[in-house]
Amino acid sequence: MPRKRTVYVCRGTGCVSGGGDAVYEALRAELSRQGVTGARIDFSGCHGFCEQGPNVVVEPDGIFYTHVEAEDAAEIVSSHLRDNRPVARLFYHDPITGEARPHYAEIKFYASQERVVLRNCGHINPERIDDYIGRGGYQSLKKVVFTMKPEEVIDEIKRSGLRGRGGAGFPTWRKWQFCRSTPGTVKYMICNADEGDPGAFMDRSILEADPHAVLEGLAIAAYAIGAAEGYIYVRAEYPLAVSRLHTALAQAQERGFLGEKVLGSDFNFTVHIKEGAGAFVCGEETALIASLESRRGMPRPRPPFPAVSGLDGKPTIINNVKTLATVPVIIERGAAWFAGIGTEKSTGTAVFAITGKIANSGLVEVPMGTPLAHIIFDIGGGIPRNRRLKAVQTGGPSGGCIPARLIHTPIEYETLAKLGSIMGSGGLVVMDEATCMVEVARYFLSFTQAESCGKCTPCRLGTRQMLAILTRITEGKGRDEDIDMLLAIARTVKECSICGLGQTAPNPVISTINYFRDEYEAHIREKKCPAAVCESLMISPCQHTCPAGINIPRYVAHIAAGEYAQAIETIRERNPFAAVCGRICHHPCEGRCRRGELDDPVAIRMLKRYAADWYDAHGAELAKVEPFPVTQRERVAVVGAGPTGLSCAYFLAQGGYPVTVFEALPLGGGMLSVALPEFRLPRATIQQDIDYISRRGVDIKYNTPINANFSVERLQKDGFKAVFIAAGAQRSQRIGIPGELEDIQGLYYGLRFLRDVRLGREVKVGRRVAVIG
Repeated sequence: MPRKRTVYVCRGTGCVSGGGDAVYEALRAELSRQGVTGARIDFSGCHGFCEQGPNVVVEPDGIFYTHVEAEDAAEIVSSHLRDNRPVARLFYHDPITGEARPHYAEIKFYASQERVVLRNCGHINPERIDDYIGRGGYQSLKKVVFTMKPEEVIDEIKRSGLRGRGGAGFPTWRKWQFCRSTPGTVKYMICNADEGDPGAFMDRSILEADPHAVLEGLAIAAYAIGAAEGYIYVRAEYPLAVSRLHTALAQAQERGFLGEKVLGSDFNFTVHIKEGAGAFVCGEETALIASLESRRGMPRPRPPFPAVSGLDGKPTIINNVKTLATVPVIIERGAAWFAGIGTEKSTGTAVFAITGKIANSGLVEVPMGTPLAHIIFDIGGGIPRNRRLKAVQTGGPSGGCIPARLIHTPIEYETLAKLGSIMGSGGLVVMDEATCMVEVARYFLSFTQAESCGKCTPCRLGTRQMLAILTRITEGKGRDEDIDMLLAIARTVKECSICGLGQTAPNPVISTINYFRDEYEAHIREKKCPAAVCESLMISPCQHTCPAGINIPRYVAHIAAGEYAQAIETIRERNPFAAVCGRICHHPCEGRCRRGELDDPVAIRMLKRYAADWYDAHGAELAKVEPFPVTQRERVAVVGAGPTGLSCAYFLAQGGYPVTVFEALPLGGGMLSVALPEFRLPRATIQQDIDYISRRGVDIKYNTPINANFSVERLQKDGFKAVFIAAGAQRSQRIGIPGELEDIQGLYYGLRFLRDVRLGREVKVGRRVAVIG
């Protein structure tokens, strides 16, 4: 007899915000209306693949539906549940191959993970304790209470190598041992669920999807340290997590897993839920304790550590949500099993909330030591819109930014620390080439500065000073000494702050300066934001990114209005080679076009080509092009009729100077003419722009090389007051490989090869050719 199907609708916060509740209710209504038997509609917490939500999973089929809407309910019930034909249009499609992946086990996002902490997420109803028990829940607590001594529990955690998942990575067993060894009859066990990092949602999702795992881990930890009372400190901004925690706590107490005489043993453990007001600093354990004591959440100096003197002055242990959710599975499967995952110093798995410029955002769990590249490209699906990865920020607002060149770095505590970042609680923000690293540092510092409790001077004033400097730089008011000043203040804040928030707050500043100093210098010296993000430095992202600074919005508007002559004039205000650039420009402007964030960028280069081609076809119908009026007496000589020389001559003529260009070759255009093949850039197109420059008053003399017979001194004697030498880039860049000699037979550099072919010279190419680059 076939097993009864269960349809799990994701009702985590992400999917709920996308309409998950409506999907759930619609499926229930359709199942009843169509009278389908052999299936039931249920819900789960976060399944992890937030980018594809709302998600629906049909078990035991393993079918995974994405972006489900309430209107899809009728078809899912009739086609899949009634007629056994899954709805193909709702399948996930691989972003690279485009192939449908109906089963979630086949989807790379899931197949490449190793789920330990997230083992139950998406597979159980978090509001029904029997689902958790059915997957082995509370068996570890039973094992601990009846078959293990507290010291044995601590030893098991020690041999597992579990380290705190809240950020610092302190060995869990050591904290427990400190507390266990501290004299006292009253001790407290606290779960820190005050997750406040921007872009982080790991703890929230676990509490929403598997709250009993956290409660079980909390009870085991309490048994190990000798605590009879515990707290879960969770932020009130997580209403769904808070609701499910209350439900789970009531169910656990009703079944005897918590409260007096747990499971009939002599172990007593009462749990309270405390809702925090959302202060980021309360994630620091001594500030959290102060908040629990109804005092202002402010850190205090340590020692004494909470394990010795914590809540109400009693020995107290504080562990993160992910740490506690890991404990039951270690007890169940053994320390050796857990220690076999990850690396020697960083065992087990790490849970990340991967967000930012990534194709597949969501919850990811991988073994410690997994390279960042695997997380971003294999699991995360890479960077959308064919953009390049620029950096990855780990560890939340107190973490560092790791550049793309270090993307193969393994995820582990020590390695990240060496790079100037931290593991943190698990936030992982991906940044592409359109991200300004100065603005990133300013943004994260604005967060930590606003969240600083103000108790210690270095953090209170140091973060404010750094924020003021960063703001000044992004507004184009930076000074040359600002970078060194930022580093000096950052060192002071790191070394002198009381708590971890202040000590790590400068990390984004230090790491972005270390790895992206050139962007700071561009902001300060050139008043330019390379990523075209800082609005005070630009009119529009496209114009700001254009190497020539062309007023792109204006000429696009002219074309839209049918004013093609005005469009070409706008282009030539900054670049006389309109026809050439309309064909071969690499158009970085389109990479910054805001329209590209929605679908496709405006075709800026093709519009430029259209305007230039229109002018070529209709120029004779327009007013005759006259030379620029000569208003200056000083004559200027330009050596070289390539793009640089002719552009210089054009703008000098525009400024009223009489200009003469001297070119050694019989034609102008430089490497445009002698290196680029005809099919890529027609000679007629180059000549179109050169002719226009000539008509504007630039005198070009071909076959006139400047050499020993006709020197610069000769030009000066002939009355030229200034000489501009535009020799051009006629040599290829060396790449530094062994045996790299330009004269060696059979070795051609790109520019020389293209030039010789274009000029009709003999180029000997064998039957087999290796192309480097």
